[in-house]
Amino acid sequence: MSEILLNYINGAWQRADASYQSVRNPATGTILAEVPLTPAQVVAQAVECAHAAFLEWRLVPATERIQYLFRLKFLLEDALDDLARTITNECGKTYAESIGELRRGIENVETACGIPVLMQGYNNEDVARGIDEHMIRQPLGVVAAITPFNFPAMIPLWFLPYAIATGNTFILKPSERVPMTSAKLFALIDRLNLPKGVLQLVNGGKETVDALLDHPLVRAISFVGSTPVAKYIYSRAAANGKRAQCQGGAKNPVVIMPDADMEMTTRIVADSAFGCAGQRCLASSVAITVGEARHIFTESIADAALSRVVGYGLDDGVQMGPVISAESKARIEAIIARGELEGAQTLVDGRGKTVHGYEDGYWVYPTVLDNVPPESQVAQTEIFGPVLSLMHARDLDEAIRLVNARSYGNMACIFTASGAAARQFRAQASAGNIGINVGVAAPMAFYPFSGWNESFFGDLHGQGKHAVEFYTQTKVVVERWYSSWTRQF
Repeated sequence: MSEILLNYINGAWQRADASYQSVRNPATGTILAEVPLTPAQVVAQAVECAHAAFLEWRLVPATERIQYLFRLKFLLEDALDDLARTITNECGKTYAESIGELRRGIENVETACGIPVLMQGYNNEDVARGIDEHMIRQPLGVVAAITPFNFPAMIPLWFLPYAIATGNTFILKPSERVPMTSAKLFALIDRLNLPKGVLQLVNGGKETVDALLDHPLVRAISFVGSTPVAKYIYSRAAANGKRAQCQGGAKNPVVIMPDADMEMTTRIVADSAFGCAGQRCLASSVAITVGEARHIFTESIADAALSRVVGYGLDDGVQMGPVISAESKARIEAIIARGELEGAQTLVDGRGKTVHGYEDGYWVYPTVLDNVPPESQVAQTEIFGPVLSLMHARDLDEAIRLVNARSYGNMACIFTASGAAARQFRAQASAGNIGINVGVAAPMAFYPFSGWNESFFGDLHGQGKHAVEFYTQTKVVVERWYSSWTRQF
């Protein structure tokens, strides 16, 4: 019998009086657990508990709040193997990819331990005679995050550590496709002995999300997912007077110059395009060759796609796992077919394949499409699968025009030995994360995860100083104190 997952509300595990949805292993198709689709009244209970906890938690000194995060870091390190196996089983990525995800999440816990410095304000003495002025940062209250399936550990940790370190209380609504990792994360959190209500886990679907968006005590919403849903959450949160940071979809281009190291470039682009089965917001999905780079890169990337080992992520030697669901598999294969109808040539076809022993898994093998028309649907749509589209440009100026001729702006990369070409690209490419000879320009935890255009809605991104600013509100104090000393002036 599969596991029945619980919510974590007010410091205790609770079974929801709700309908349930099955969680499946995408490599085997087997049911792993049943997750509750929590109704609005239970969400309201969690919010009210979080608000009550906030009134006391905000008064705890920052130096004491971060002690819980220090302990969380060590608990995460100790549970690394168990968490990684859970990620692989419910998300599909390889064990190595799951370990990498956890490492990036732990980096955010470490960075948030610097909150006593990161949330400092500033002041000036004698802005006018006898008057001093100060800017201080104070927490918002109850905040929530709605997180996606593709990084079930890392993305919650983009938000959770900063939120509570700055004095807020936090509610996590994980993807109902991958809730088991969050359950294990909160089992660790339960061992921290935090005050009740500071951290809470509420599973669910759209009703759960809408309840968080509409509750007046929820002051801020963080989201990562597709662009249509990001727009919906951003607009509904804003209409209800909440702060929102909503990371949307992506269509990430990489430019390959003729002077690039082709062996290194091929390896890095293949890892970027096909790693995590292409299901990450920083996956390279369009490769634009410039001039003479066309023929050698086209041949080498096709070979890399054909040689990639696909299978169950806990098996030795596997380099790529399945996509998340049967629906995703069907959608990806339909987009590939649409690309062929629009004029693309299929160099490597990943459709209609299985893995021996895992025939019920959701398999799409690495796919390479050549001569993809820039205006085609396959060139503009976020496929979120292991599909790389090839385009070709005469020079760097044309390549940059192709980079910027899309609605998204999450990441853009260039591979070159020329500092001048890299500098031009860095200045002109319309994306929030830029890679120079890097295939996944993922910022470290102490930098913001920048996204532009249709890839992000809001002003302040996740991670680093942006996270501190998002989870605090500034208060300016102008003060004068009368004394015999001030009166003499």
